[in-house]
Amino acid sequence: MNTIQTIDELECELSRPTEGVLDTLHALNGDVMVLGAGGKMGPTLARMVRRAFDAIGHKQRRVIAVSRFSSANASQSLWQHGVETIVCDLTDRAAVAALPEVVNIIFMAGQKFGTSGAPELTWVMNTLVPAIVAERFAQSRIVVFSTGCVYPLVAADGPGAREDDALGPPGEYANSCVGRERVFTYFAKQSGTRALMFRLCYAIDLRYGVLCDVAKKVAQGLPVDVTMGAVNVIWQGDANARAIQCLAHTASPPRALNVTGMERVSIRSLAHQFGDLLDCAPVITGKESEVAWLWDASRSHELFGAPSVSLEEMIEATARWQRQDGATLDKATHFETTDGKF
Repeated sequence: MNTIQTIDELECELSRPTEGVLDTLHALNGDVMVLGAGGKMGPTLARMVRRAFDAIGHKQRRVIAVSRFSSANASQSLWQHGVETIVCDLTDRAAVAALPEVVNIIFMAGQKFGTSGAPELTWVMNTLVPAIVAERFAQSRIVVFSTGCVYPLVAADGPGAREDDALGPPGEYANSCVGRERVFTYFAKQSGTRALMFRLCYAIDLRYGVLCDVAKKVAQGLPVDVTMGAVNVIWQGDANARAIQCLAHTASPPRALNVTGMERVSIRSLAHQFGDLLDCAPVITGKESEVAWLWDASRSHELFGAPSVSLEEMIEATARWQRQDGATLDKATHFETTDGKF
């Protein structure tokens, strides 16, 4: 973490397989296909699988990344790192039917931003596509990327949401994510498909994420809204590793797993910490709400242990990235949102 200076070094770190990943892929049979691999996490997750297969002597096993791949550079980069790519519109049943038979599926497709302006597309991506994929890969293991936003907001000073809590979030986006889980669950029960709902919040990459959002605002003298008073975060490399390991924990009916860090991160304190690191006085706006999206990730920590990258390491690395004007993806998390309108 202390030596990351370039995007290549960052992506190498984000795709570094853990011992848990090596052990999981050694024990499991079959190739791995990542559906919706062109997003923020997909490329480094696919590369982690490839690096793990190579490290354990399974170079013949395939890693296939499937996406629309609107950027040719993304597809080319994956090929250069040994990951096969297939251009596919997952809303097209015929195109999905033509995909190769693969026993291990990591499903990352979905839409969050733009929900307010085009809700119908959000519902298509988050519910229709899961139905198409669930029918096509009924005999596979499927790790379904979901979100901690499927829960209602909880008391800011109480325990975080747990996997067996009732779902009932605010906003159309989060409800469409509940729909995604329900659709996969329905088809899994019909066909006996083994699946797991991977409820992730919030993954940290130096180019995006809650820490990046707050650090940028502090550095630019923009107000940091503390209405959503606290969050949980996890390094994207650790999130990638947990997702891959979850292939060994799929079940029918599907199980759910909260994936994030255990620390409750105060946005106000975070802003002041970045202020110290960046030599800028943070501008604070708003007042902490009595409720927040917070999660109890005890089960995932019991399964996989503590993340390899600590909160302090993430904060310090983010500050260094900001100081050197490192590239960002310009994709705000909108973690401040309390009404679910993205």
